[in-house]
Amino acid sequence: MFKLTRILARNVTVANLTGTRSMRPRLYANAAALNEEEQTSTAPNPDEPIDIANPYEKDRQLCILCKHNVTPHYKNVKLLSQFQSPYTGRIYGRHITGLCKRKQEDVEKAILRAQHCLMMPGYHKDLDFLHDPKLFDPEKPVRPHKY
Repeated sequence: MFKLTRILARNVTVANLTGTRSMRPRLYANAAALNEEEQTSTAPNPDEPIDIANPYEKDRQLCILCKHNVTPHYKNVKLLSQFQSPYTGRIYGRHITGLCKRKQEDVEKAILRAQHCLMMPGYHKDLDFLHDPKLFDPEKPVRPHKY
């Protein structure tokens, strides 16, 4: 009886008793061999591949306002005028400005509010802001159209 309990203590784990099986072989003669097996199996294998970052992955594109953490406000007319056409006063689209969807909506709301408060003209760009540095080139859109 005593030998049977020693064999069970060596080969049976709590996981075996609860219903999940252990991945150990059952026919080892002594516990020292089991401990050596566990220690050698946890050592890293030099033939296995190493996890590294993808060298061909493109950098994540951030819009200019997200990159500098700028929130458009209707009183910041100088910033908002850069997203407006100088000839027609139209608001440039996302494919031209390169803004993310949320910032583009914020810019459009801020421009419309500034025009409603008469801080910005609606049909042309203010002459004071024509020589400002450009955030983007309207002639070369970020995402060109199909035609």
